Amino acid sequence: MKFLKLALVLFVFQTQAQQGGMWIPSLLKGMNETEMKSLGMKISAKDIYDANQSSLKDAVPQFDGGCTAEVISDKGLILTNHHCGFDAIQNHSTVEHDYLRDGFWAYKMEDELTNPNMTVMFVVRIEDVTTKVMEGITTLATEAEKQKKIQDNISSLSNSLPKESWQENKIRTFYDGNQYLLFVTETFKDIRFVGAPPSSIGKFGSDTDNWVWPRHTGDFSLFRIYADKNNHPAAYSADNVPYKPKKFFPISTSGVKENDFTMVMGYPGRTQEYLPSVAVNQIVETLNPAKIEVRDAALKVQDRFMRKDQAIKIQYASKYAGVANYWKKWMGETKGLKKANAVAAKQKFEKQFQEKVIQVGKQAEYGNLLSDFEKNYAEIKDYALARDYFTEVALRNTEILSVGYKLYQLEQLLASKGEQSFNDRKNTLSKGIDDFYKDYNAEVDKNVFEQLIQLYAAKSPKQFLPESLLNVDASQLTNAIFSNSKLTSLNAFRELLEGDSKTVIEKINNDNGYQLIKAMANAYTSKVAPTYDALNLKNIATQRTYMKAILELFPNQRNFPDANSTLRVTYGKVKGYEPNDAVYYEPFTTLDGVMEKYIPGDYEFDVPKKLIELYQTKDYGTYGVNGKMPVCFIATNHTTGGNSGSPALDANGNLIGLNFDRVWEGTMSDIFYSPDICRNIMVDARFVLFIIDKFAGAQNIINELKLVQTTKKK
Repeated sequence: MKFLKLALVLFVFQTQAQQGGMWIPSLLKGMNETEMKSLGMKISAKDIYDANQSSLKDAVPQFDGGCTAEVISDKGLILTNHHCGFDAIQNHSTVEHDYLRDGFWAYKMEDELTNPNMTVMFVVRIEDVTTKVMEGITTLATEAEKQKKIQDNISSLSNSLPKESWQENKIRTFYDGNQYLLFVTETFKDIRFVGAPPSSIGKFGSDTDNWVWPRHTGDFSLFRIYADKNNHPAAYSADNVPYKPKKFFPISTSGVKENDFTMVMGYPGRTQEYLPSVAVNQIVETLNPAKIEVRDAALKVQDRFMRKDQAIKIQYASKYAGVANYWKKWMGETKGLKKANAVAAKQKFEKQFQEKVIQVGKQAEYGNLLSDFEKNYAEIKDYALARDYFTEVALRNTEILSVGYKLYQLEQLLASKGEQSFNDRKNTLSKGIDDFYKDYNAEVDKNVFEQLIQLYAAKSPKQFLPESLLNVDASQLTNAIFSNSKLTSLNAFRELLEGDSKTVIEKINNDNGYQLIKAMANAYTSKVAPTYDALNLKNIATQRTYMKAILELFPNQRNFPDANSTLRVTYGKVKGYEPNDAVYYEPFTTLDGVMEKYIPGDYEFDVPKKLIELYQTKDYGTYGVNGKMPVCFIATNHTTGGNSGSPALDANGNLIGLNFDRVWEGTMSDIFYSPDICRNIMVDARFVLFIIDKFAGAQNIINELKLVQTTKKK
């Protein structure tokens, strides 16, 4: 009987150990470490995070503000995704030297390319500062007052808490405002481009395969961190030297097999795991469909032009990829949430929650939370929809409106801050607008504009539209604006900014393109934003109390904090999955699958001649296995945006792959994680090495790396 009970406990424990979670590395000791070891981990929590000695966290920087990277040599060489380095690769590309098409490799350090404004940030240490941040808020009456006091405390603590002169203090909130942690960080600013395969490898499958398994993409690129002579962060200088890291990852050439332990470290951007059922239903039924429709229309136009013109393809490659990424993600997220019956699952938990509240006699404190959510989300629905339409159409996907909005902000700045602030922003805008117009094509934008302005007028809640868009003729409006507005070219835009504030304001207000975005922005800021913000503040307060109640009433539940772009650890196992009835996906892909998808000359599925030759001769070096070349694999690690480029590690903390995506249905893991459906996708480290070595012949890079073989049980 004792044995049966123990076996049952171990079974439940090991099953739960794969149920997702994005854990704070400084807090792994205890339950998490025990779970990780039960799954096969050979190292300790102290090996992962140690504030005083080098540990794995010292080899995992945030890359350029939105991705993750890993240090893979003692000379500051870092590995991240091709799509994370895409902007840099594009910026260095021309029609004559197209690194997107042909790839780039620095065969010696002098050939590495500089990247102004690119940064990588390391976490030095993490400390709990909840008590200090929450000081003085209990006596405040309103949520707005509490939020202001919290922000004031954060600002004061960020400036006063100890750090070195080259470091920064960053305080972030966890558990919806129930915990605050300090991250002491170091940000390096001299990052040089070392290498990337051509897009036909690094972006193979492009948007068709994005968020899809099986995957065959060599999604990686290489950069190097440079530091000053003291190994501290410094702006670019020819005198800077390669950064000497506290820690770097050995790369395992042993590969992985099904059920192997895997761990991913990185900076996941944003999740909403504890939303109530009514909020999830609103996302599935209202908000996601609207955003998907807007982006679908924009992408169809851009794709048509990119396929016809190589120069436009280069101009729009990065923008298109950015728009398409979340367009497809939202579709998969919606599909996954429906397939997993996420709304029903949350309603079931809410029933248990309500019963628990009554059981412990907490009705006065927590009894009205769910009914408050119902009321708040019903009230906010139209405002949230209008907000999404304005954001998607005016700020993100119609370029003439997005650049016009910068002028709108300039005009608002004059009214709120005065002449000096106006002139400072005007000069900054005039000098910095070149990059926008470098990648701008008025003919493409005109066609996008016509599609999206029609959608905006037809689908955004009518009560929030400006009069100029009521019963509008989209084609007529498009022709009028793109024939006359000065927002369609760099020189004309700069002309609008010439003169004193009175002259500039008069000129921009006479521009019909600006007149439209001003009308849209005024309608949004007067009719939508104030009410949305007030209702959202209610939801924030209710969510904070709801999270507090969950932590208090369900202490043994796996309550990990939502992602917020801070360093996290997630762990699981290599596993296949069943996306649909009678369909099972193996957890591995090989180069055979690349050749099966190969379409000569195709935008998404072309294959470089050299790679075909290596495949035909099976010239895989030491990286192939039984005549096959591994490419990608999947596991149960809980990842999201921001984990792009994250290191995938084996039980010993060696690099076995590079995280770059999730399976389509599993994108719902931002809201609802299911171990049956959710899988992260990684490029196999052996494929990365194969491309660097056999495809690119970059022996200088291979020689920098520490390659290891680990003994595996058969």
